[in-house]
Amino acid sequence: MDVFNLTVKQLATNIKDAQLTSVDLCKAYIERINEFEKDIHAWAHFDKKVLLEKAEESDNHRRSGKPLGLLHGIPVALKDIIGTFDMPTECGTILRKGMSASQDAEIVDLLKSEGAIVMGKTATSELAYYSPSKTKNPHDYTRTPGGSSSGSAAVVAAHMAPLSIGSQTGGSVIRPASYCGVVGYKPSFGLISRNGVLKTSENLDHVGIFGKSVEDVALLAKVLIKKDSYDKSTIHFSASTMLDETNKTPTFEPKFIFYKTESWKKIDKKSREAFEYFIKSFKKNIEIFDTPSYFKDIKKYHQIIHETDMANNFYNYFKKSKKKLSKQMQDAISRGIKYSAKDYAEARDFMTRSYDSYKEVFEDYHGVISPSSTGVADKGLSSTGSPEFCTVWSFMGTPSISLPLLQGENNLPLGVQLIGNKYDDLRFMGIANWLEKESSKFNE
Repeated sequence: MDVFNLTVKQLATNIKDAQLTSVDLCKAYIERINEFEKDIHAWAHFDKKVLLEKAEESDNHRRSGKPLGLLHGIPVALKDIIGTFDMPTECGTILRKGMSASQDAEIVDLLKSEGAIVMGKTATSELAYYSPSKTKNPHDYTRTPGGSSSGSAAVVAAHMAPLSIGSQTGGSVIRPASYCGVVGYKPSFGLISRNGVLKTSENLDHVGIFGKSVEDVALLAKVLIKKDSYDKSTIHFSASTMLDETNKTPTFEPKFIFYKTESWKKIDKKSREAFEYFIKSFKKNIEIFDTPSYFKDIKKYHQIIHETDMANNFYNYFKKSKKKLSKQMQDAISRGIKYSAKDYAEARDFMTRSYDSYKEVFEDYHGVISPSSTGVADKGLSSTGSPEFCTVWSFMGTPSISLPLLQGENNLPLGVQLIGNKYDDLRFMGIANWLEKESSKFNE
């Protein structure tokens, strides 16, 4: 059985029907890790002996006849900012070397309750900010995989894990997904608990998901979306029908908006040509508009909130061990300390006003189409690339997904980003699945 060409749902069904064991599935991924990890460096912590022990326990549970969860026996990789008590949670910084969380994060409990196996921890940029991790792009080892969820995107791209979990505060799910050629989904703000996950910004942090298809990430999202009283930002939202809605054909032919922003000029020529061909292929579905004028202010206000929150959350690191932090982190915290209460209040107010002004778009359109990144993965490993095509949507808390539909220079992957209305994630995933399938027709 070629497990790498099966969907996660197919893998779970095969395990449930005893056509595949979790041990054999995990061994297949271990073989890939043995072959590629020495070059990609996507894992912050991985213990194949422990993984196989967990897989054996999973298989024994199935043989006992006990009820099975949606992800029974499926290994899932976690970004190394997600708390685990039995594995290190180092958050990409030497300041947490060898440290573990006192208890599992809420999303880890949800995974385990559905029978999933925590596979290991994936490399992250320092404290989920800009200073790059050790990870290289699986498609070209001389290029960045993006950040900050570098390892989470890379392990799925290299078939070292079927699913992984990351996070996004600016562009840390969508950009790595684009660079690595996988699906990356950032749900609406407040759908997935951040309880037990490194807090960089209470106002901007989202937990996100990586997989090989829209259906794969929808299945994992169905497990993770749940109200959590320990994360006050989470809301009551029923995701029980998420997989059904994802696979449902849209009632109407979807209509999208595309904004040719000033950032369009920054995209490299080959990537721009690929995107223009995509827009032309969907010309009956896509209308081109000028960018709303207030979008230009979002970057400034996002920065104020992000840096102020980091200054608050990481102040002890800054005060006691400043020299062990990267220059990027030192500078960001220094700026965050200096913003006034008025600056912060204005920025928070603008979050609400910008979404209230924008949400009317979704009365007439199913979504917004945008590049996921400014082109293919940047050369070199000193930067994780620009998040400028993602920041607006993280700021407004709307759902977004990067679909690996295009190729740029050297046939490197290039993501198309779809954005939906806040808390319309069920319909949004159906539209994303439609776009994924329709795009495949153009590539046949």
